[in-house]
Amino acid sequence: MSRARYYDGVTAVAREVALRPTSHELVLFDPSDSRVIDRWPATEIALLGDLEHEAVPPIARKGSNARLIVEDEPMRRQLAGALPALRALGTPKPSAAGRVAFFAPCLAALAALFWGAIDYGAEHVAPLAPHSWQVSLGESVLNEITESEKVCRGEAGLDAINDLANRLAEVAGYPHEVVVHVVEGGPANAFALPGGVLVFYSDLIDQARDGSEVAGVLAHEIGHVVRYHSMKAIARHYGIDLLLKVVTGGYSDALNTLTSGGGLLLALRNGRAAEREADAIGVELLERLGMRADGVAGFFGRMLKDDGADAAEQAGILSSHPPTRERIEATRRPATGTPPFSDAQWRALRSVCK
Repeated sequence: MSRARYYDGVTAVAREVALRPTSHELVLFDPSDSRVIDRWPATEIALLGDLEHEAVPPIARKGSNARLIVEDEPMRRQLAGALPALRALGTPKPSAAGRVAFFAPCLAALAALFWGAIDYGAEHVAPLAPHSWQVSLGESVLNEITESEKVCRGEAGLDAINDLANRLAEVAGYPHEVVVHVVEGGPANAFALPGGVLVFYSDLIDQARDGSEVAGVLAHEIGHVVRYHSMKAIARHYGIDLLLKVVTGGYSDALNTLTSGGGLLLALRNGRAAEREADAIGVELLERLGMRADGVAGFFGRMLKDDGADAAEQAGILSSHPPTRERIEATRRPATGTPPFSDAQWRALRSVCK
């Protein structure tokens, strides 16, 4: 006889019992004196739960709250062989390795399918989002950036840089207006937001050796605009976030944070391919307008000289930008062509924050 824990359904006390299964009943004994405690007819026995999800599923008597917990595996096999209602107790529990072997390829295939949809959607569908929505996203980030910063209001300087920006966008075939905002201070940087919203920091303008460097950076940012890199980056960022949440069983609230400037700025980071594309487009647009296109390489060269080291090269595969030396070689052009700004426009742009 093997033993089990018995709950009579009346009290919460577990009692140790011995079991003797027959073809028509299950007899419960007191192991100390062999006194019969109860007899469960075979037709009234049921298994609660299953071995796939429970290590030791309880055995119950129909019509009562009585329960048996049989942890002894040989006894469970004996019960399974004697009583048809308990036949499942004799079924081997599926191995974890088998489950992994089955589900891992399925999960990988699902992730690959999802990634394909993300990549296709980012590349082909995201740019089709209504332009008004794209502008709203761009302005939401701009408002957060400028909340504690001074926005420069020099009308002549803003006219100069916006005129060039829209000429570059027009020759690229971009059908919407581009708006450049200049924020006082640093860093010496610029970036493109959705909807053709561009942000320039005045330190970049102040530190530029001439207008061709500012024009080179501006043309690069227009390259991001006309290829909708910011919208594609958002789609990939939040698509990957959602994929990870689905795979891990979590809940993605990414879409609820689209209007959060901090979260959106992180999502707007372009990859190396987008940066290379924007470099090439920027140089091409300047050349198509007959303007000096050496400012792109000139800006990168000065940045490398000022920093003293190539941060992108040092970061290796972790950098979202190509190595600066590579970008200089790819965009190197002769100092030929018309200046991007007249003398008066350049003076106005240099004084845009004064």
